[in-house]
Amino acid sequence: VWKAVLKVLVNLLVKAATSPFALLGSLMGGEELGYVEFDYGVSSVTEANAKKLDTLVKALYDRPGLKLEIAGHVDPAKDSEALRANRMKNLIAAQKIKDLSRRDDQPVPPESVQVSAAEYPIYLKKAYKSGKFSKPRNMFGIARDLPAEEMEKLLLTSIQINDDDLRQLASLRARTIKDEILGSQKIEPERIFLVEPKSLLPEQKDMLMNSRADFSLK
Repeated sequence: VWKAVLKVLVNLLVKAATSPFALLGSLMGGEELGYVEFDYGVSSVTEANAKKLDTLVKALYDRPGLKLEIAGHVDPAKDSEALRANRMKNLIAAQKIKDLSRRDDQPVPPESVQVSAAEYPIYLKKAYKSGKFSKPRNMFGIARDLPAEEMEKLLLTSIQINDDDLRQLASLRARTIKDEILGSQKIEPERIFLVEPKSLLPEQKDMLMNSRADFSLK
């Protein structure tokens, strides 16, 4: 019996040393608490991950000696693609804002503007024409009218995403997690730390998205 008990204790100690969040998760109902995944191109937390953070907050609250480090990461290829698409969407929305501004002096962020299917070709064309990039022109040097698909492709290609953009996204993800945890008002700020990751691309793990924030315990 004692050999079996000792083996269980050893396994628990090994698990605590090598996978502390797996052990913590098992104590809180079995959920892995060592990371939160994000949709590509954004830093907002999904409803499912908000529930995971609630579980993490409870685990930290019940163990006041624990401190949490948060490192934000990105998937360079997929996050860049999503950021590019989001920026194009905002460029198109910005054209609608110009029309709205003529009727209302209140500033409107592009992210909050909805462009309907009927409006989309109109504002896409305006965004395309206002873009400062090379466009197909006729013999008189005037930019040619193009099908919507071609305007989309050229506008999207003109949008550049660099390492600073990805670094900012990774940082925003880590900051979002910290704000969510502190927003519970159950965890002291001095227990939560933002850390600079060694690489924007996280350690590759089976079945996990690279667009995530990883946690470590102190």
